[in-house]
Amino acid sequence: MWFMPKHELTKKYVGDIRWSIFPLLIPYTLLALPNAPEVLYTFLTQMPTPELVVELFESEEVIALAWLHMLAFDVFVGRYVWLRMLAADRPMYVSTPILVLCTMMAPLGFLFGLLATWQQKDLGEITFSVDSDASVEL
Repeated sequence: MWFMPKHELTKKYVGDIRWSIFPLLIPYTLLALPNAPEVLYTFLTQMPTPELVVELFESEEVIALAWLHMLAFDVFVGRYVWLRMLAADRPMYVSTPILVLCTMMAPLGFLFGLLATWQQKDLGEITFSVDSDASVEL
């Protein structure tokens, strides 16, 4: 997305949300399922406070779960901004710093991505070829 935004491999893997997000969902699910009862019980029986969240983060598994959660969010936001940049035909010197920001601080990257593509109404007109036999319309 950063350096080859229109390359076929980028379009194939980032253009299909299953390939871009799914690899993060597998380890997230493997960590979330065993910890879900504890986390849900904690938030259902106590008022969520910063202290309660800090207490939950004492567990290495919860830290890893939160990290995967943030990565999935960063990738999801970055993918959306990348699609908007393609639709708006933004040059790499505009899109790359914004996509890097999406990776590091997704809400700020999202804000700058929206500002850089403000005139872009929707993503319906993005069409690109993934391989010689098929094309993908987003």
